[in-house]
Amino acid sequence: MDCKISTHIEENETYVRSRLYNCDDCIIRPMILGEEKKIRCLVVYIEVAVSNMMLEDSVIGKLVNHMWEMPAEEILQFVKDNGMGISDVQPLDTMDAAFASMLAGNAVFFLDGYARAIKVSSKGYPNLSVAEASREKVLRGSKEGFTDAVKTNSALVRKRIRDTRLKVKQKTLGERSQTLVQLLYMEDLVRPELLQDIEDRLDSFVIDGVLDSGVIEQLTEESWISPFPQFQTTERPDKCAAEILNGRILLLCDHSPIGMLLPAAFGDFLQVSEDHYNRFEIVSLQRLIRYAAVFFTLLFSGTYLAVTNFHTQVLPASLILSFSEARQGVPFPGVLEILFMEIAFETIREAGVRMPGPLGGTIGIVGGLIVGQAAVEANLVSPIVVVVVAVTALCSLAIPNEEFSAPFRLLKFGFILLGGMLGVFGILLGLYLTASHLAGLKSFGIPYLTPFAAQTKAGYRGEGDSVIRAPFRFLTRRPLYAQRNQKVRLRMEKGGK
Repeated sequence: MDCKISTHIEENETYVRSRLYNCDDCIIRPMILGEEKKIRCLVVYIEVAVSNMMLEDSVIGKLVNHMWEMPAEEILQFVKDNGMGISDVQPLDTMDAAFASMLAGNAVFFLDGYARAIKVSSKGYPNLSVAEASREKVLRGSKEGFTDAVKTNSALVRKRIRDTRLKVKQKTLGERSQTLVQLLYMEDLVRPELLQDIEDRLDSFVIDGVLDSGVIEQLTEESWISPFPQFQTTERPDKCAAEILNGRILLLCDHSPIGMLLPAAFGDFLQVSEDHYNRFEIVSLQRLIRYAAVFFTLLFSGTYLAVTNFHTQVLPASLILSFSEARQGVPFPGVLEILFMEIAFETIREAGVRMPGPLGGTIGIVGGLIVGQAAVEANLVSPIVVVVVAVTALCSLAIPNEEFSAPFRLLKFGFILLGGMLGVFGILLGLYLTASHLAGLKSFGIPYLTPFAAQTKAGYRGEGDSVIRAPFRFLTRRPLYAQRNQKVRLRMEKGGK
């Protein structure tokens, strides 16, 4: 049961000091306010999260300095009426609410004779400032990326959608971490059942701490055993704003620079924010390349093994002789060659990610060249295997979403074993199993393979905005994420051609 705040400052101070025992980063500062120094006050705050209270340019400093010279009988009424008109001053009725506000980075005042605490917002915890998006590079469009502060992130979205119909719902998750989570959506576009579904899933678990949005993603996915992501992650506020206008919901988590969009379908992961900023011809070509990259990542290594081990008749005789000559002296079968090089490239890739700064990219390029050349010269692998694995790795990097690329990099090892042992029949078996899994997968009620395998294709992303993108003036309808009575998003006025 919540502990009520007492009108006696001594009782409040005793309780506060007992709760904050051995919390040396929490400051408990008694003061005596008023013209004749008759009103006792207690201020509680996190040391680095609150501005110096004596600075005139800080909100807290102005409040304290103003009350310092007021007559004692006027202070309580001044506080009750928020006499300075400070925008974020909130009375708190219980000790639990007071401690929650203090631990969120605010200052909390207790006044003798006043049965409430007063929260005054301050600068908050240290955070990185808004910087360029590091994972999703674009040539055209905004360079801003999300930060670790959830309210800054929602402000970046609000900056792009200046409409009161953009709603922001807040929840607190984690019994100990008290992590703030926000849901952003357009009130007139979002489907009510979708909003209710994600709220129910957020209420379906109790956990000690939520330190990143990835924890929420794994606890709210319907098909948690599937390697394919059912949320679309992004660090770009402009992409989030565009998708919110399509009727989707954005989930933001404090301490995480990643926003999660829901629902998410297969095609969403192969589109980038600048697809709507560039001309439709080049965008269509880029999307075709991305779709091809998905299939090459998944199938190229396994298909090479299937053809060279079982179905050499489909290749020209000169190419078969070239492969045979390149394999002279290699002691290992083709399956082991491919597996050795794939694991080597994945290890180099992981090392490049973990290495600090620009050294990571150097490790990836130089490491791949050195390992590949050394393996060929030592007759451990044939040159064609290095080419096959390098093409596969390059195609995996062409997939714009890292979380979407990961399952294909994982499944390619299964296709390598199936192609090496069963030939083309193994490849077809793997494709059947993968397609069956994707066809049965849903993201918040939306079929994952929409519109390719859904019962109805109409209005998936509006006409002409799937693998091929139509000219922008023809993209008049929203995708099926939005409410049915809100499908039209573009109207050409008279005189428009």
